[in-house]
Order: sequence, then structure tokens, then C-alpha cells
Amino acid sequence: MESAQYHQALALLDWQIELGATEAICDAPVNCYDLPDTLAKPKPPETRNAPAAQTTPAAQTDPVAEAGRLAEAAQDLDGLRAALDGFEHCELKRGARNLVFSDGFPGAPVMIIGEAPGRDEDREGRPFVGRAGQLLDKMLAAIDMGRDRADAPVYITNVLPWRPPQNRDPHPDEIAMMRPFLERHIALANPQAIVVMGNISAQALLGKRGITRLRGTWTECFGRPALPMFHPAYLLRQPAAKREAWADLLSLKARLSDG
Repeated sequence: MESAQYHQALALLDWQIELGATEAICDAPVNCYDLPDTLAKPKPPETRNAPAAQTTPAAQTDPVAEAGRLAEAAQDLDGLRAALDGFEHCELKRGARNLVFSDGFPGAPVMIIGEAPGRDEDREGRPFVGRAGQLLDKMLAAIDMGRDRADAPVYITNVLPWRPPQNRDPHPDEIAMMRPFLERHIALANPQAIVVMGNISAQALLGKRGITRLRGTWTECFGRPALPMFHPAYLLRQPAAKREAWADLLSLKARLSDG
């Protein structure tokens, strides 16, 4: 009988070695599946004389509410820029080189609102200075307007003032944080008309996406006439769409002429 138990135990040991066991750590076997039920719960550290722990969570700052408070307090564009520069709740700021606020003439009759800065804009701290910006300048020049023309000026900004990593689309929470600043920006710049360029801008300003469906149809944004248009970056990828963009530019010029 003892010999049979010996050989049975040896066979079990060989089987465990084949499974990968390399050493024994206890004199008696332990069933790991029974461990949570059989082991006593660890005692908490001695806290008889310690004050009761605070269980109320710390108040969390609402980034959108904070953005609204800072934006509303800005009395001019310089104050709004300073408020944006001091806003610490948007993670995009930590990865960007520069705050990209605006370009052109404040108070111009047309305010162009793009989506977000790219690499060139992040480097220079101005919106629309890369290939898309160069195309935008040509488009505006075709209707005798420009960011550097005092006689027919435009004012340019973006929904986001900081470049998203790898030029990805802005996240909904990022758009929500920037929307109070954008609304205040429009109020302080006081344009006669707004050009909403691209899907992200349409989402932020109009609450809609689908720029191919929206473009060319005048609507309203914060109580002002607004014209959705293709983003110049889209036109670089889809040159055939420049025909529709030209029609939209003529519509913008006609709207301004009608006053």
C-alpha cells in the first residue's frame, strides 16, 4: 500500500513538473481557487487615534463653465486672447508650440472661422499660413478681399486655438470647451457675416455636419448671417470642388454688396 502511494505521489510530482512547476514553497498543498474564501481578510492599519478620513470628493472644475466665465469677462480681443492663454483645462495646449488666435483686421465685415491649426500655423502662431492658407488667400483675392487689404479686409480665426496631435479631428469635449471663447470672439470682432469653413466649424457653430450638403446655403450663427463653405484643405484634395467654392465666394461678395 505504501509503495502504491509512493508511486502515485511521484507520478503527480512528474505531472506538475511537466506543467512548469520548479519548486515547492509549502509543506502542504494549497488550492488557489479556495484562497479568497479561506484566507482571513487583512486588518486595516491601526487608526484608533487618527481622525476620520474625508469621504467627500474634491470639487471638480467644469471646464466649459470656466471657459464661459473667462470669455464673458473679456472686454476686448486682447483680453480674450489673454483669457485663452491662461485657460489650463484643454490638453491640446500642453502639446502645442503657440496659441493661434487670429489674423487679418479685427472689425472686418467678414470673419472666417476654420477648424484647427496645422503644423505651419502652430509654428508661426497665425491661422491659415500653410498650403490651405495660401489657397484661401487666392480665393479671397479673386473677389478683391484679403487679410492684408485695409480696403476690403477679412478677419480669420479657428474653432481651436491649439494644434491637435497629428492634425487629428478635434474631440467633442475640446470643441465644447472652446465654444464659449469662440462665441465671445465673434461678439467682440462684430462681423457682418461669418464664413464657416469645413465640417468641424459647422459642428461647432451650427451644430451640424455634412459640409457637402450645407455649403452654399446661408444660415445664421449667433444672430449673424453665416455661409458654410468647403475648407481649402478639402479643395486641395478635391480640386473639382473649386467650382462650388467659387459660387460660394460670389454669394459672399453679393451679400456684402447688398449690405
